[in-house]
Amino acid sequence: MEYEVKHESRRQSADKEVFFDNSSELVKNGHENPNGKEPSSFNIGDGVIKKPLPINDNHHDRVKKKAKRLTRLNSRGNSVGNGVGTNTSSSTEENGLPINNVNNYVVPQRRWKNSRRSRNSYGRGLPKKGGAGGKGVWGKLGSELLEVEYEDHNDPNYDSETNDRNIELREVIPELSPEDFFKMSEPIILEYYEHGDTHEVAVLLDEILTGQLRPYVTAVAIEISMDHKDSHREMTSVLLSDLYGRVITGKDFTKGFDMLLENLPDLQLDTPEAPTILGNYLARAVADDCIPPKYITKPEDLEALNEYGLTAIKRADTLLHLKQGSLAHLDNVWGMGGPLRPVKCITKQMALLLQEYLSSRDIQEAHRCLRDLEVPHYYHELVYEAIVMTLESLSQNTEDAMCELLMSLEKTCIISPAMFEQGFQRLFEDMADIVLDVPLAYIILDRFVEKCSLAGFLTDKIIKNMPSRGRKRFVSEGDGGHIKPQTIPIRD
Repeated sequence: MEYEVKHESRRQSADKEVFFDNSSELVKNGHENPNGKEPSSFNIGDGVIKKPLPINDNHHDRVKKKAKRLTRLNSRGNSVGNGVGTNTSSSTEENGLPINNVNNYVVPQRRWKNSRRSRNSYGRGLPKKGGAGGKGVWGKLGSELLEVEYEDHNDPNYDSETNDRNIELREVIPELSPEDFFKMSEPIILEYYEHGDTHEVAVLLDEILTGQLRPYVTAVAIEISMDHKDSHREMTSVLLSDLYGRVITGKDFTKGFDMLLENLPDLQLDTPEAPTILGNYLARAVADDCIPPKYITKPEDLEALNEYGLTAIKRADTLLHLKQGSLAHLDNVWGMGGPLRPVKCITKQMALLLQEYLSSRDIQEAHRCLRDLEVPHYYHELVYEAIVMTLESLSQNTEDAMCELLMSLEKTCIISPAMFEQGFQRLFEDMADIVLDVPLAYIILDRFVEKCSLAGFLTDKIIKNMPSRGRKRFVSEGDGGHIKPQTIPIRD
């Protein structure tokens, strides 16, 4: 019975509302305290309720922070609906462990131990320190660029001059020496002989030239051309004429020729025709308006020149006064090289080449002379002339020599198979005229083609197209089958 009475008194006291305001005034069932004092305790039914202790400022702040923390945690999992907050989150925390309300699955503590997310409730779920802190991490992206290198002055490899912070570094382009300029410009000139583009040469020279090296352009170009053929020297004259006023000036031209005249004794050792070649360049430069005529007609330091320099000046003066009033003939001072020459001139030189070969049997010299002609598109003429000379010689030794020459030209790829085919085809078409002068031409041709075929440089197409001499036809074979009369009528 005592247990039931106590339980009933507790239920009645719980039904009564008790409120405490900031002034600690007690309100019980709507009645105020008549004494106006704050009682230390009062009775409610059968129970006694004590007045709570006063709250200081620090405790008030702690309560607010805690309430704020709970509000943030609850706001993550609550969704607002119909104006009342209901907890719809799938997981909450209990005893420090996340619990899934659906499956009641407790996330293992090891996963939270290895997580980099912030442990406190104020974080935003990002890794601590942005991934830049902790053990075994690389740090923030680009942080290695902000690191300051530590320089130990006691380090034996420490250099006080290079590590001095007061040094100002500037870009310094060293000037080229004449020897270095020659090494850098030589590939440019040699490449120009292949493509013939003067604009590209001017652009490349502008990149490496300085004011003191400009006179060396003329000297280097002419010195390199002395070891080449006349066609390359003609290209060098064209190059110097195009560079005038763009890369080099008239004074640079005269200084360059002065250096060449002084170096002629050394150049003459490698190129015996150096004085004549330099004289041609001087005359061509005057014709192209690169240097004044008085540089040749009235040289300033004539007495100081060596004998080779005087020879070059006299050669240039002779070319200038060869035809008064016109310098157009100096445009061909190096001759007409390559395809610019007439066909008759090229044919004549090929015939002389073959005759010299038959007398000397020097295959290498024949190759050199053929390359100097610079007409690879006209090499079929050499094949044609070689076969005609073989047919007209009526000699076994000539056939062997010509077969050996043609075989060497095919192996060294000087003459292409197309040129061989074109030369033999031209001869096959002219056999009707050749046989009138050489009756045994067909017999000799069969024998020569057989030797060339055994040498292995003739194609099957050439052998199939070779003509065969038809035998002489009698009158009886062309009478159409008519019966001849028994008696021949005699005209009175």
